[in-house]
Amino acid sequence: MFAKGWQKIYTEKRYRLIFKLSPMGDEMVNVLLVEDDAFLANIYKTKFEMEGFKVRVAENGEIGLKDAKKKVPDIILLDILLPKMDGFTVLEHLKEDDELKSVPVILLTNLGQKDDVEKGLALGAADYLIKAHFKPSETVDKVKKVLAK
Repeated sequence: MFAKGWQKIYTEKRYRLIFKLSPMGDEMVNVLLVEDDAFLANIYKTKFEMEGFKVRVAENGEIGLKDAKKKVPDIILLDILLPKMDGFTVLEHLKEDDELKSVPVILLTNLGQKDDVEKGLALGAADYLIKAHFKPSETVDKVKKVLAK
């Protein structure tokens, strides 16, 4: 009995939290996370869902690009080192597509060389985050800032 009542209260609070924090009003923001590391993808997915976002995960660049074309997300978090198609190539294809070119893309990677950062931003990324330098909660904050622009 207690567990059932707690679940209902939790669900109601979570609904209010989702509604209140969603930058798109009463609709949840759709995030496409393109990340080949299942453990990391799950951490980010969980954190974003706790903050009221709806998250889809693609485990390689090809699937990520296909998924973005199938259902246009509000924002994309894109790793660079990916199987089948690297993040830079995915970003190029996204920015060439008329339906997807306005979708903000944040590169979320462990590549921190100046050349990689410059290349990502030159290709049209809205931001470039090095995973080791940002906690998932800080990544959520960055996403909110990019969406608010």
